[in-house]
This record gives sequence, C-alpha cells and structure tokens, in this order.
Amino acid sequence: MSGTPTTSSTSHTAKMKKDESFLGKLGGTLVRKKKAKEVSDLHEELFEKLSGRKLNVAEVTQSEIGQKQKLQTVLEAVNELLRPHGWTIEWSVDSIHSKNLVAIVYLLVALAMHFQAPIRLPEHVSVQVVVVKKREGILQTALVTKELTSTTEMMLGRFERDAFDTLLDHAPDKLNVVKTSLITFVNKHLNKLNLEVTELESQFADGVYLVLLMGLLEDYFVPLYNFFLTPENFEQKVHNVAFAFELMQDGGLKKPKARPEDVVNLNLKSTLRVLYNLFTNYKNSE
Repeated sequence: MSGTPTTSSTSHTAKMKKDESFLGKLGGTLVRKKKAKEVSDLHEELFEKLSGRKLNVAEVTQSEIGQKQKLQTVLEAVNELLRPHGWTIEWSVDSIHSKNLVAIVYLLVALAMHFQAPIRLPEHVSVQVVVVKKREGILQTALVTKELTSTTEMMLGRFERDAFDTLLDHAPDKLNVVKTSLITFVNKHLNKLNLEVTELESQFADGVYLVLLMGLLEDYFVPLYNFFLTPENFEQKVHNVAFAFELMQDGGLKKPKARPEDVVNLNLKSTLRVLYNLFTNYKNSE
C-alpha cells in the first residue's frame, strides 16, 4: 500500500502568500536543507534543540541501514515524548525516511504544538492522499482525506468547549453583541488615559492596551520599563501579552486559556476569552 498526497484544501483560511503558507511555516527550513542533509539528521537536530536532550546517535551515516537506525532512535524519543499527551502517531521510520510529505507534516505539527511554537497554524487543513492497493493481481486506487490540523485548542489538548466555541460555531450573529459589550467595558477604563478601542483583535494584539488596562482595573501604575510601549517585533508583542497575563494572575485571576502568541496573531477567539475573563471579574469596577 502506498500513499501520495494530491491537492490540499483549507476551509477556514483564504489564500496566503507563499512565505506565510502552511508548509512554509512548518517545513521551509526542511525543504531548503534536505539536499544537504538527510531527514533523520534534521529531525535529530530539531528534537535536540526543542527538548534540550542529547540523543546517542552517530553523527554521520551514509548507508540506508545506518540512516534508518538513526531515524528509529530519533522517532522513539519523539514518540515517547508525545504519546502520553494524546498524540496519535501518524508517522513511521519508513514514511519519514522516504520523505513522505504527509507523515513529515504530521510530525512537525505535533512538535510545533507540543513545544508551543510562536506561530499560528491554519486550522482545518486537510489533504487528499491516493492509496494504492493490489487485490487479486489488480491495482486499485482510492482517495483518502487526511486531516493535518484541527483547531489550535484541540491540537494543544484543550478539548473542553466553552461559551465562545458555541458562540462562534452556532451563533455568529450574536458575536457583534458580545464584541460591542466588551468594547464598551474596556473603553470605560481606557478612556481615563484618553485611549479608545474600536477593534478588539487588532488593537490588543501588541499587548500594550492589555497591560494598561490591568493597571487601571487594579488601580496601580505599571512601570514603563516592564513592557514595550511601542513594540517593534513579534517577540516584544508576545512579551507584552505574557506580562499582562502575569498581572492578571497577580490579581487573582486564573491563568488565561489563550496563548500570548494567539493574541498577537490576531486570533479572535483567544482575544475574546481574555477580555471576557476581565469583564467577568471587573464589570462592576469604576
């Protein structure tokens, strides 16, 4: 039996530029380097860098047997790390060694999610794979759909659904009502600094308003050296949002379900969850 990926479809994302494409985010480096190094070498380097664990494998292997033995050691370590967290192992030594694109992407998605890489992967990405079987001397083909990504929450293992899952899935018409209520809430406090919000996901994405809002809600001044007032890059924005999350926890709130990277990447559901949590706890604050 063999599988060959054909066309792909993304149900919830528009066409993206090549540099920001799904495979570009996940496998750009892999694609660029595969002529110089074997896949087993690349996965070894990736795993060691992410996990901080040094694997006992040969540095250079030229034979196919040696390459597969090295890959076996790497994948055993990866599987040992991922399996307890509910990941289904969709790859094997043979599929990775033969550079099966679907298997490689499955593996990279799992690693990206497990180590919470600061990227936002498109949700609900699937590919169609041609499966070939030989029955009674005749080759038969069939198309099988493989889901490469579901939702970020599902892939991170956060399977519990909340009010925003229901709202976005079944009552999108009520979304504007919720957004309007949250905008009214945040502006009630940000107006004290002559600031105003009109668009939730973009204006909170750099974390500045979140930090300032927490200071207003808890009635303290946040020293400017603790965050970037005019963040210039992704890392500085993530720092700001993560710092705002720390302030929330210092104020007695639970740790936000959202990741700072999701807020920075303009994920509406993540931003709504964070702001709704603030609204619930501070709606009566003056």
